[in-house]
Amino acid sequence: MIFNALDMFVFLAVELTLLFLLISYLVGVLQEYIPPSKIQSILSSKNGKGYIIAGFLGAITPFCSCSTIPFLKGLLRAKAGFGTMMVFLFASPLLNPIIIGLFAVTFGLKVTAFYFVIAMGVSVIAGFLLEKLDFEKYIKAEAYIEPKSSGCAATCGKTGKTISKWRRIWHTTWADFKKVLPYLIGGIAVGSLIYGFMPTEFVASIASDDNPFAIPVAAVIGIPLYIRAEAVIPLSAALAAKGMGLGAVMALIIGSAGASLTEVVLLKSIFKNQMIIAFLTVILSMAIAAGFLYQFIF
Repeated sequence: MIFNALDMFVFLAVELTLLFLLISYLVGVLQEYIPPSKIQSILSSKNGKGYIIAGFLGAITPFCSCSTIPFLKGLLRAKAGFGTMMVFLFASPLLNPIIIGLFAVTFGLKVTAFYFVIAMGVSVIAGFLLEKLDFEKYIKAEAYIEPKSSGCAATCGKTGKTISKWRRIWHTTWADFKKVLPYLIGGIAVGSLIYGFMPTEFVASIASDDNPFAIPVAAVIGIPLYIRAEAVIPLSAALAAKGMGLGAVMALIIGSAGASLTEVVLLKSIFKNQMIIAFLTVILSMAIAAGFLYQFIF
């Protein structure tokens, strides 16, 4: 168990560090070529299409729950609509192409379509409601501020200016990373311990069909039990084979893919506690509702 926890810690620390730096840098590059006004117009919450576009943008980006954070920071600084940003935050890890593809192969097209409709629908509705309820005020003021670079002054000539631009993007990326590093390491450490010391047999036993609270329990367990997108579907199939109810399996998938302890800790660098609670409430409500609805339909 200790070996498994350490192995997961090293794997996640390396993977999420590289992902964060890469995605942050790519977002910085995009911001150089796509003006904030363009992003605002595309993802404007005043335009109803913006919510749908944000949902499908989340669906085509292969991000896990943690790697959505640097993209979210970019949207904040581009002053995209709050509601559409939240739609992206909910939809991106739940509807990424890896999960959808594995879902189709493992559970079939009908179950995949059910999952897609639930995840997309709840994401759009939640984003719309959170904006109407004025939850934007629970974003920390510093989340909008562009980190200062460490003085990469422009040199003469076109080549010098180009090099300076890439360096400036890198310094901004690195400044962002240093801000979230304590949150990242803390979240990974706790998540790895839970991963290493919580056996699948235990999860299956407390979320079996015999337990009337199986679906809520599975949804709650899914959040601290950080599972990679590539692993959540095969693991869920294995849990179902061990006796876990299929409604509980659906709740576990949404809980684990939609949020993770590491993501929640990272979101603390952007959101105030009220927004964190609202985020978790949406994911848990989606997971529980989908679990019961799946059990009823299938």
